[in-house]
Amino acid sequence: MDLFHQHTDSLASRMGIKITEASPQRVVGTMPVAGNTQPYGLLHGGASCVLAESLGSVGSALHAGPDKITVGIEISATHHRSAADGQVTGVATLVHGGRTLTTYEIIITDEQGRRVCTARLSCLLRDAVPGQGGSG
Repeated sequence: MDLFHQHTDSLASRMGIKITEASPQRVVGTMPVAGNTQPYGLLHGGASCVLAESLGSVGSALHAGPDKITVGIEISATHHRSAADGQVTGVATLVHGGRTLTTYEIIITDEQGRRVCTARLSCLLRDAVPGQGGSG
């Protein structure tokens, strides 16, 4: 399952995001804290949003199937606590899977299982244009 690692210059690849489980209903992935921090050495809130959108977009693409592309149209995130080292794990769970829209809740935890961030992502499903691949 490597939808966003098709290109080595993808943001998810540069941030070290790895998918460990993927289905339309649930996507799990990890991201290192190191290299994804703000000036105080803590996990950057934007990095949490990138992890959340990456996981939700993979789930949305799997839900959509090969004849559609998926684009994120809305993301919100609440940052509950900081993470300073190790890796974080995100679990994206399908909340709504329709013909034109998907919504995922993404919970990000630290290595001790403490909630770092709760995010919600909605993606629009569009018909694929021949000759233009990709999703997310």
